[in-house]
Order: sequence, then structure tokens, then C-alpha cells
Amino acid sequence: MLQQLFERERTCVREFGCCQRASERSFLTEELMVDREPRKVIQELVDANPRLNPRLARAQAERLLPEVEDIIRVAPTTDEFASDSGSDEHLAWLGRAAAAIERWNIAYTARVTVAMMKVPSENRIRCEDALATLKILLQQAKSDLRQELGRGSVVVAEGHVFEYFDELRKVIETANTEVFFVDPYLDADFVSRYLPYVAEGVSIRLLGGPKKRATLLPAVDSFAQQYQRRVTVRVSDGLHDRYLFIDKAACYLSGASFKDGAKNAPVVLTQITDAFDAMWDTYQRRWNEYAIGK
Repeated sequence: MLQQLFERERTCVREFGCCQRASERSFLTEELMVDREPRKVIQELVDANPRLNPRLARAQAERLLPEVEDIIRVAPTTDEFASDSGSDEHLAWLGRAAAAIERWNIAYTARVTVAMMKVPSENRIRCEDALATLKILLQQAKSDLRQELGRGSVVVAEGHVFEYFDELRKVIETANTEVFFVDPYLDADFVSRYLPYVAEGVSIRLLGGPKKRATLLPAVDSFAQQYQRRVTVRVSDGLHDRYLFIDKAACYLSGASFKDGAKNAPVVLTQITDAFDAMWDTYQRRWNEYAIGK
């Protein structure tokens, strides 16, 4: 009963922005207060409302995060979406994306609505704008839910090299438009270990160091030839940290080189949120300054 009433309350909020009139708020208390002890009614309301019950909020976040991650994983590329934004497959994806974003944070309903009004369309710019808006909101939802659940960082114990690989693989597979790796020790082992998991149509950029250039470039050539992929490589002096940027919207910091994660010491894989803009600007600028490579 309580769940049904809160669904009605949520519908009111969607339609009116907030329950502005007394009549829009009163149905909840009127239906609950009949022949009930007020104190018990209030406690039931608290227990059933995620905004007041941290345990319920966490349970909902636990269910929503896998859905958001899967929506990101199966998202269409820009070219796919622009070529046929009205296909059943793409309309189904739009519906899932909109529902997940609104369930995560109803405050973004207006932005979702504006994006949805632009498609389906034969205008590529409208399609690109709509898709980009939804993808950015989905990445925000993912980051927020991971932080809420304490998943902003993953600690991998020494020797658990497969666990580290698997965590990084999951991140790579969420990319829809671009992966951008920064690591002074990118080499042939890195190419064979991780690049096959980059989805078709996703661009690949590698910013490495000069010490491993001799082994990195031949491996990239072989990978690109076999899989018919374009991989852009540049080399920069003075790199120290290891970052992975996904779709220009998410950033992950690895405590060890990508190819050696957890091999000789524990390692932390951390998603950068508050400092994302600064990190992106820093390494995009470094990329533009160093044009050595392919």
C-alpha cells in the first residue's frame, strides 16, 4: 500500500514539479491516517521513503547501478544512432536511459525531456546533441551511485592480477566513443591485454613514454592491421601517473602501470570526479603539445 501511495506521490512530482496544492499532498495522509495510530503511520512513511531511510536508499542504488552500467555498455555509437535514431532498438535504449536517469535523480527530468524531444530525427546534429546529453547524465548517475555505495575506488591485493585486469576491462567496455590511456609504460603487453576489449567504432588514443616506444609502436601496428582499427599514439616526456579517460566524461587513476597492476604490490583503481575537468584539460593539453608517434 505504501509503495503504491509513494508512486502516486512521485507521479504528482513529475507532473507538477512539486506537490504545490494541499489537495496534491493530502491524499497521502488522508488514506494512511484513517483508523491508524499517527506515530506508527509516521514511522511507516519514513521507512518506505528512500529520502528518509538510508537503508532503503542504498537498496535502490544497489539495484539501479547495474542497470545504469548496462545501459552505458550497450549505448549506440554516434554514427549508429544518427543513421537510424528511430529504430526499435534505439527507441528501446532511449526509454531505458530516460527511465534510469529519472529514477536516479528526478531533478534531471527537464534535461531528459529536452533531449528526447530532439529524436527520432534525420538531423545528425539533433541526434548527436540528444545522445551526448543522455550519455553524460548516465555517466553522472554511474559516478554518483558508485560514490553512494562506496565504489569510487577499487583496492586490489598484491598478486591478484586477474582481478585488476577484470576491473579495468569492465571500465574499458563502457566506452562508446573514445578511450584515452595515459601511462609512461605502455608497451606491447598492454596492447594485447587491453585493446581487444575496446568496442568496435570506439576511437583509441595512447599517450605513452619514450622508454617503451620501441615495443609499443610495432604492437599497435599489428593490432590495427589485424582488427582494422585506428589507434593514435603520441609520446610525452615527464609522464608519471596512469589515467584512463572514457568518452571524455569519466576518468580513472591507476596506482600502478596498466600492464603491471597488482603484480608486485597492492593497487588502487580510483574514479576521479571532482577534479575531472582539471585532469582532462591537463592531459588533453599534453596530447596536443606532443605529436610524436602515429
